[in-house]
Amino acid sequence: MAETILAIVALIIGGAIGFVLARFVLSANAKNAVANAERTLKDAERQADALKREAQVEAKDAALQIKAEADKDANERRKEIKSLENRLLQREENLDKRVDALDAREHQLSSMNGQLERKQKDLSIALESAQTDLERIAQMNTDEARKELLDRVRDDVTREAATIIRDSETYARNEADKKSREILSLAIQRVAADHTAEHTVSSVSIPSDDLKGRIIGREGRNIRTFEQITGVNLIIDDTPEVVVISSFDPVRREIGRITLESLIADGRIHPARIEETFNKSTQLVMQQVQEAGDAAAFDTGIHDLHPELIKTLGRLKYRTSYGQNVLNHSLEVAYLAGVMAAELGLDPTAAKRAGLLHDLGKAIDHEVEGSHAVIGADLARRFGEGPEIVHAIEAHHNDVEPGTVIAVLVQAADAISAARPGARRETIESYIKRLEKLESIANAHKGVEKTYAMQAGREVRVMVEPEAISDADSVVLAHDIARQIEDEMEYPGQIKVLVIRESRSIDYAK
Repeated sequence: MAETILAIVALIIGGAIGFVLARFVLSANAKNAVANAERTLKDAERQADALKREAQVEAKDAALQIKAEADKDANERRKEIKSLENRLLQREENLDKRVDALDAREHQLSSMNGQLERKQKDLSIALESAQTDLERIAQMNTDEARKELLDRVRDDVTREAATIIRDSETYARNEADKKSREILSLAIQRVAADHTAEHTVSSVSIPSDDLKGRIIGREGRNIRTFEQITGVNLIIDDTPEVVVISSFDPVRREIGRITLESLIADGRIHPARIEETFNKSTQLVMQQVQEAGDAAAFDTGIHDLHPELIKTLGRLKYRTSYGQNVLNHSLEVAYLAGVMAAELGLDPTAAKRAGLLHDLGKAIDHEVEGSHAVIGADLARRFGEGPEIVHAIEAHHNDVEPGTVIAVLVQAADAISAARPGARRETIESYIKRLEKLESIANAHKGVEKTYAMQAGREVRVMVEPEAISDADSVVLAHDIARQIEDEMEYPGQIKVLVIRESRSIDYAK
């Protein structure tokens, strides 16, 4: 019994243990199954995500491809539309051109129709006139018909003569310009005089500064006497061994210079001696003036000048213009005018006479009001010179309009003599001022970029802005600058105004 119970208990315990073991095994299997299921689920989710991403990538690629194809089709369509628009625009332009051409042709046709109508009217009038003439001629006798024929021939000849005269004038003008150049060149070559610019004598050297006190004298007695008698001013300053003489009259200044030099050489300086020396110096200078006038008249072959004209001409020996001796200038003008007159087949004596006397007024222009040309003409007229000579003197600076060939020749000879290189000079101050004035006049005009005074002030080169000044404007600008220079400045000879307009395009090859 006990054994049976033990067996039952053992069986029960064994069954319990087996149940527990089975339960444990089932629990472990369940956990393993759950873990396996979770892993399988995670693997499925990963695979699903991968498939989803691949599907999205493929969808994007497909969308991009579809978009690219759509853009390509759209571009092709736009190109086709643009091409069609260009064709339409070109056709419109061609149509417009054709319309314009048709309008022009229509206008031309209408104009031609108008001309044709006028010509038809003219022809009808001409036919009527010819018929009338024929009827009139048919009723004429021989003399009347001859007169009618001669009148018509005369009209035809007159028209042909007018044409020939016009052509001849053009040819003559061209030949005259060529001949005038040859004559001027020949005259300049034949009268190739040397020039030396003269300085007006206005200072006297003294052996020592001690003589300055003796020249001044006690309480200024000697210098006052000297200035009263000679009519010049003595400037005695700190300049060593130099006394300056100042006077507007060149002859008077020359007399003062000779008087002072004679007093210094003699050593006796007092009022009585000053007066005596002045009288001798005056006689000497007047003799030199007379000799200079006689020599000028003799050298030019003019022997019938009035004595007063000869004396006035001699005074030009002491007169200078821009450093050029006026008497030598007058002689050269006479020679040049005579040569040109001879080449033209004119009287060279009259041309020489006018050239010699053309600057006569400069000898007394400090005493008489007016320009030296007018003063000289009045002086020549007063002493018996002919109207042609008087006119040439008066017109050589265009105070009056030149009306004779001699007057024009004197003008040309005067310009040649004054413009020769080295003929005239200026002080450095006036020279610089003149160049500055030239440049300032040109720079004041609108559109001028730079200005350069060239060739000692005888040429002005004006650089202009090409955007502001056109080719036509440059011609007007050169004319305006030249006229302003004539109005505002005084200068010897002539000044050339050259306007330069330059356009530049710059690029670089890299």
